Amino acid sequence: MADVQKKQVPLRLSPKLYDAIASWAEDDFRSINGQIEYLLTECVKQRKKNGKYVSDTIDETIELDI
Repeated sequence: MADVQKKQVPLRLSPKLYDAIASWAEDDFRSINGQIEYLLTECVKQRKKNGKYVSDTIDETIELDI
């Protein structure tokens, strides 16, 4: 298999979202970058499966009560 180079993307996250992802990553024994990549991959798979976004309200601001 060919050596695939990953793209680097700057990403801004709120402190609450970062902390939630960091905690989840720890639970899953992944790095934070690995967890973000996993989550994005799952969302893309879901969209390819049914042609829709995970939520009709995906662009709405969410409140994280963490």
